[in-house]
Amino acid sequence: MTLVWRPGFQFDADASTYIEAVEAADTQALETGVRYAINDFVIGCKQDGIWSAIKASCILAGARTLDGALVPLVGAAPTKHNFVTGDYNRETGLVGNGSNKALNTNRSVTADPILNCHISAFYGGGTGIALGSTGGNSSATGATVLVISPLGGRLRNDTYTPSSISVSAPSFCGFNRGATNNLTFEARGGGQSQTLTATSNNFAGSGNLYTHRFSGAGFNAFSSARLSFYSIGESLDLAALDGRVTDLIAAIGAAIP
Repeated sequence: MTLVWRPGFQFDADASTYIEAVEAADTQALETGVRYAINDFVIGCKQDGIWSAIKASCILAGARTLDGALVPLVGAAPTKHNFVTGDYNRETGLVGNGSNKALNTNRSVTADPILNCHISAFYGGGTGIALGSTGGNSSATGATVLVISPLGGRLRNDTYTPSSISVSAPSFCGFNRGATNNLTFEARGGGQSQTLTATSNNFAGSGNLYTHRFSGAGFNAFSSARLSFYSIGESLDLAALDGRVTDLIAAIGAAIP
């Protein structure tokens, strides 16, 4: 595969590796504009100092096929449960059905330190859960879950102060928890950030994070949300990631005929 070069411009090595893997899964080349959008995103994240904090991620847009969309940008490839080709849109992402469709990200909810972690997704419509862990000590506590429209959830803690952020599609959403104060974490959605207060950090969850799903003891829920990106990993600048992901999804949409 030969990348199309901008004059005097070189593709990032990580971006090139990802693009080649997507095109192999798709069995055809991406549009030049989609390639540039991906490359600009990777370079931008590196310039912002947030790339190394992303440990598991998929761009669930841009690829020509669902198989291509499930090629991981970073980390392990997700395992799909009940998604079919018709659930995928190149511009707006992967939509759930609220009953049995989800991606196992194959990233353990405990893989990142409790005081050094983030989760995020780009929301394209629908309601419900963007990311959720598969275990907790009850349906309401002890787990990680990012709920959109409106923004809510928890991040590696027992309870939290609910977010007042209203989210309309399309929008980046995420939670971030750093080591500066172990009883607070940041929520971001709709271009706004808010500090949430946790009453403890006695995390009791287990298992892997899923898209479109959360399950805990005695509780199981799926969502009808449409997602075009997710990331999981260590603490980072959510506003910087928001800007990069928002530009990425817009550039992909503009590049697709």
